[in-house]
Amino acid sequence: MDAAVSARENPGLMDHHATTGHGPARDLAEVAFGADFLAGLPVDDGGDPSPRQLPGVVASRVAPTPVAAPRLIGWSDELAAELGLARPPAGSRALDILAGNALAPGMRPWSARYGGHQFGNWAGQLGDGRAITLGEMQGPDGRLHELQLKGAGLTPYSRFADGRAVLRSSLREFLCSEAMHALGVPTTRALSLVGTGEPVVRDMFYDGDARPEPGAIVCRVAPTFLRFGNFEIHAATDEHGLLGALFERTLRRFFPHIDPLAPEAPVAWLGEVAERTALMVAHWMRVGFVHGVMNTDNMSVLGLTIDYGPYGFLEGYDPAWTPNTTDAQGRRYCYGRQPQIALWNLARLAGALRPLGADDDGLQRALERYRDAFARHHREMLAAKLGLLALEDADEPLLAELFALLAAAETDMPILFRGLSGLPAGDLHMLLRAALYDERALDAALTARWQAWVERWLARAAREQQPPAWRIARMEAANPRYLPRNYLAQQAIDAATAGDDAPLRELLAVLRRPYEEQPGHEPYAARRPEWARHKPGCSALSCSS
Repeated sequence: MDAAVSARENPGLMDHHATTGHGPARDLAEVAFGADFLAGLPVDDGGDPSPRQLPGVVASRVAPTPVAAPRLIGWSDELAAELGLARPPAGSRALDILAGNALAPGMRPWSARYGGHQFGNWAGQLGDGRAITLGEMQGPDGRLHELQLKGAGLTPYSRFADGRAVLRSSLREFLCSEAMHALGVPTTRALSLVGTGEPVVRDMFYDGDARPEPGAIVCRVAPTFLRFGNFEIHAATDEHGLLGALFERTLRRFFPHIDPLAPEAPVAWLGEVAERTALMVAHWMRVGFVHGVMNTDNMSVLGLTIDYGPYGFLEGYDPAWTPNTTDAQGRRYCYGRQPQIALWNLARLAGALRPLGADDDGLQRALERYRDAFARHHREMLAAKLGLLALEDADEPLLAELFALLAAAETDMPILFRGLSGLPAGDLHMLLRAALYDERALDAALTARWQAWVERWLARAAREQQPPAWRIARMEAANPRYLPRNYLAQQAIDAATAGDDAPLRELLAVLRRPYEEQPGHEPYAARRPEWARHKPGCSALSCSS
């Protein structure tokens, strides 16, 4: 089932696939970019991309740096239809725009200034070091969309970097952005992936082995890319007037139901951001997604998954797993800690709102909304994953034994949950053999424990007196069959590096329908092969672009 059906079946899933009618496809080069979020706010308007400290502004006007030989590697037909855009032909001005070589009418590019807490420590000014917003365009349904190029060149916030991105990280972001949307997870989107024809030197694992790699640019799309850090930087530098101006502009544009001038506005807004964040993280836990770098500068105020860096999907169930080599020792951002870290990040945003007159008691109440919302969504989604109407307190032992069994031997969580929907008609032993990474662990004792658990679970489901077909549909709508596993992305990266874009297109097509059975595409649903266990890009990744 697709994510829209998933949302209808499961109260914990959001149906953000519903769209209004799409107009005729337009040439991006002819689209007028009239709106400008920065209008009236203080900006660094000189166009100088030299990295430097820039107090007193919210952003800098800066143009993308042109590239040598743009080539369209990836294109999201689905997002393009929602935006009313036509696929750009080779050599077209539209392709030049997506590569940073040209601008459409009304575009006034800019990069945002923000700060952030990175791995728990305040990092000061950060900002869009390799992302440049082209502008805002109106879709056929009247909504505004911000188009942003990632990897488009030097900005005042690039610090010691070059503002570029490599193909491997760009392809991963393009692929996962669209896959997460299909999964029903709140996310930014990706319209295009363009090869630059220029090499970019990167030290993938920060071990002194820097090498040239193919460069690429992703066109990211969202209502806004505002982050917690956009507000933190102004509070940290005592730019309280600027903080208030940004706060008012944000609410009037994206939260119009909250009066930004009302005394309770900061608390009301934080509460809404908290609830949106709770829903997003509950979805992450449902599909086994691990962000990898949950710094406050990577947290969207709209509750969207943003900045796909060293992410991964839980394969062998391990709450302490992180795909980020930078986090290998502390595991601050591992799968099991994501709900806790999201709350910690929200508390940093709460601190940034104090200069606006928010009282601590009110801010604490807003943070409690996160706790309540996450607990509610997480329980709803777990119930859906198990084909139950709702979880009860008496189900805790059943859940505890399930996760103990998943951890007892390396077990592929997505395969296991998806396969449970086929029981009791299916073969439990066959399911376990498909889900376990070492079939030798499937001894008589473990098999007996699984059999006993399945019998308890089916008995619990039977008490709700729902037809078996209802339970199966509910489970299949909550447990994806296909995920953008790292090894699949790496295979597409290897092919695209060699000039073959077909594997990326095929993989993206499969991931568009993650809840459906797709005959002939079973290899995309298999557990991670053994060769990928330690292959770079297939298991551990770094923050390197």
